[in-house]
Amino acid sequence: MTTDAADDPAARRVVFLAVPPVQLLDLVGPYEIFSHVAHALGEHNLASRRGYRVEVVSTERAPLVAGNRGLDVAAHGHYRDLRGPVDTLLVVGGEDGEGAVGALDPAALAWLREWAPRVRRLGAVCTGVFALAAAGLLDGRRVVTHWRWCDRLARDYPAVRVDAEPIYVRDGGVYTSAGVTAGMDLALALVEEDHGAAVALRVARELVLFLRRPGGQSQFSPTLARQGTDRRPLRDLHAWILDNLDRTLDGETLARQAAMSPRHFARVFAREVGTTPARYVEEARVGAARQQLEGTDASIADIATACGFGSADVMRRSFLRLLRVTPQEYRTRFHTGPGAGESGLVAVGSRQDSGKRVDALAKPSGARYDEAGMRLTNA
Repeated sequence: MTTDAADDPAARRVVFLAVPPVQLLDLVGPYEIFSHVAHALGEHNLASRRGYRVEVVSTERAPLVAGNRGLDVAAHGHYRDLRGPVDTLLVVGGEDGEGAVGALDPAALAWLREWAPRVRRLGAVCTGVFALAAAGLLDGRRVVTHWRWCDRLARDYPAVRVDAEPIYVRDGGVYTSAGVTAGMDLALALVEEDHGAAVALRVARELVLFLRRPGGQSQFSPTLARQGTDRRPLRDLHAWILDNLDRTLDGETLARQAAMSPRHFARVFAREVGTTPARYVEEARVGAARQQLEGTDASIADIATACGFGSADVMRRSFLRLLRVTPQEYRTRFHTGPGAGESGLVAVGSRQDSGKRVDALAKPSGARYDEAGMRLTNA
């Protein structure tokens, strides 16, 4: 399985080492990113630049790579038959950490150690990181994997610096990413390194990826995670908060809305939701502000008012506390609204287990609304 650039000797060679049973989107998603670059280069009159020759090699001799959900894909060959220069080598595992580790025998690990210094970039998508760790290639490096396997990775390989937050991490020439769609974010970042933001954005648009997420961005939406309570009053309260972010949302107001005494409400909320009411409100306001910063040209002061911060300075402090960037920095990185150009999205860094995950949606012209249904004010 190779791309149309297979006959181009000048193309950068990207090789995926598939460890069955492979998580298909971990493989196919990044594969599609690289394979669309040649078209994007042509769109930008850059056809003379080197695109990518993308190949899949398997740890099995069978012609098909077994998928973890019963759908198999064809491989170009066996990893031991790989010859010639390789620019980027990415290891792709299955949904279970054991799939990436257990399927690699000592010979395969030795092969990884042999090839690692020969490639410009070495990386892993999702649980493929376990193979690199088992080969001793990640000792002392900062890495990430799918949130479900971060604790296990840290426990099994204490010499590896596991960061459970980002969706992808670069440490020198080694790249690792969280699970599933995060592999596409990593691939887009690699394309941007090679060809610039405009080409990467063209690929993202071609694949209907409306926003290229930076590496440090969260894998999770805390707003959704917090809504997993079984108590109906609290479930209703979550929706009410999102509909009333511009109001005063102190403990007494929320307790009254939930028909509880303030002290009882505080205890129940912390137990059921896993955070304090004040923290939840702050996360919800930051989430709504992020939507507006991404999709509108409203001023930061107007957004701060609409989302209930009271002032731009208060919103700035909340962004720094939760996201480690200012609202203006966030807008510069993520803006996809009317004033955003092709360079308005850049692949830089975010978080997995805190901070709202950004999934940009195509918004209609004219009036704009945030995720809570609040109309946005254009400056």
